[in-house]
Amino acid sequence: MPYALIFFSLLLAFAPFPASAAEPIIGQASVIDGNTIEIDGQRVGLYGIDAPEGDQACFVDGRQVRCGEQAALALSGRIGQQAVTCEPRDRDQYGQVVAVCSAGGEDLNGWMVGQGLALAYRRFSTDYVRQERKAAKGKAGIWRGYFVKPWDWRRGKRMTVHHSPDNPDCTIKGNITQTGRRVYHVPGGQYYGPAIIEPSEGERWFCSEDEARAAGWRKSVR
Repeated sequence: MPYALIFFSLLLAFAPFPASAAEPIIGQASVIDGNTIEIDGQRVGLYGIDAPEGDQACFVDGRQVRCGEQAALALSGRIGQQAVTCEPRDRDQYGQVVAVCSAGGEDLNGWMVGQGLALAYRRFSTDYVRQERKAAKGKAGIWRGYFVKPWDWRRGKRMTVHHSPDNPDCTIKGNITQTGRRVYHVPGGQYYGPAIIEPSEGERWFCSEDEARAAGWRKSVR
């Protein structure tokens, strides 16, 4: 094949395309991960969202969980045996179609974000920011704890989690600053890792942010 034709073919494969120019992808779907499905052998990414990676761990309800695995299982359960319709919106950097997918008339992309199983992928779309804010406010899914954003996880960022020697469910550190301020640090915070708890100086562990606030401690700004 002439080089010019090969180059043109690659451009067509990876170039974005308007939704109106792409036919819907419809059929039974299998779930690859929390933001990827496969229909008739074609992988489709869920547009505008990013779910935790398959091996990613989050800290939810006082314990470490496989949040990426949970996201995939939840998506699979929501789809069940229903046919899925995907309306292509673009292609990702690997040439894979990304689409808004629905089952039974429900936007699966929005459902994942609304359940706290995925985040709005603002780098590419703001379509699901409203659902994310609602999920965060209602402490749905991973918003009930602490997590590394999926795009940061892929870059190698990990979350340090320590716990009270008396209770593994108590992971929040309550420190007293040199000026006497009572500040608590949560996993993922900038000062969480270095913070050391000295009970003899009045410092303590908390099992929830509500407990820390009720005791008169304020959350660290970082």
